[in-house]
Amino acid sequence: MRVAVVPPPTVASPQPRIKRRRGHGEAGAAWAYVSPAALIILGLGILPMAWSLVLSMQSSDLITPPQWIGLKNYEVISQDPSFRAAVVHTLVYTALFVPLAIAAGLGLALLLNREIRFIGFYRTLVFVPFVVSATAQGVLFSFIFDSHFGLANAILHRLHIPTQGFFADEHQALYLLVLIALWSGVGFCVVVYLAGLQDISKDLIEAAAIDGAGRVATFRHIIWPALRPVTVFLVVWETLQALQVFDMVFVTTRGGPLESTTVVVFFVWQQAFEVFNAGYAAAAAYVLAFGLLVLSIGIRFAQRRDDKEVSRS
Repeated sequence: MRVAVVPPPTVASPQPRIKRRRGHGEAGAAWAYVSPAALIILGLGILPMAWSLVLSMQSSDLITPPQWIGLKNYEVISQDPSFRAAVVHTLVYTALFVPLAIAAGLGLALLLNREIRFIGFYRTLVFVPFVVSATAQGVLFSFIFDSHFGLANAILHRLHIPTQGFFADEHQALYLLVLIALWSGVGFCVVVYLAGLQDISKDLIEAAAIDGAGRVATFRHIIWPALRPVTVFLVVWETLQALQVFDMVFVTTRGGPLESTTVVVFFVWQQAFEVFNAGYAAAAAYVLAFGLLVLSIGIRFAQRRDDKEVSRS
């Protein structure tokens, strides 16, 4: 007699459901942690950008109801000589500041990348100006380079050298701003380059010295290729900072004399808070933002092409 064996009914394992519930719970907890930051970014970043874009297509003085004018503000900007002058001043400032800051930063970093007495003090001394706010720098140098009672002219007078107009001279003011910016901006480049120099293997440098390579050859074939990514970062960073310069101009010259130091961001501020032409100011700000975007994309593509050429070689 045969007895049929009936297998027990299979019961679905509760583990997948538990895992799904646990996954939903973890996702909900993650969103709960992330949502405040996301709301802050949305409220302080995306929404103001969208509102500024709409404002740039309106005629608005922030008091009376705005009027929709489409692309009229952008058409006027393209023909505005004051805006063109501000763009030229910004480009001149950037063209002078960026290469000088990077070159001086690299040179000082090479000098400070050694074990000598008081090296920590020297490094701190170079970096301290960077942590001083632009407003404080502006107030300090406004007193130093005051054309009537400043320390600089007092020293020139003692040396029997003709006194200078400095910030009161339309031919000197912009270059003086570059000089002040270098006083603080070089320190940042020094710190970044020092970090890059610390990553270079000393064995490579010692091997090059054993092979008879001089300092110039060692720098050209070992140090500079290793610092190339650092240099690209500094070029992008310093360029973006220079194109958006405002604090120093606002505190020292207020765009003068004769608009010789009016840069794009200060032009935007003038249009918004002195002329009360908010729509026009928003359009000028978007022109600057578009220029920064194009510049960043161009530098990024150039960096990728350079990296491909290096990898092939």
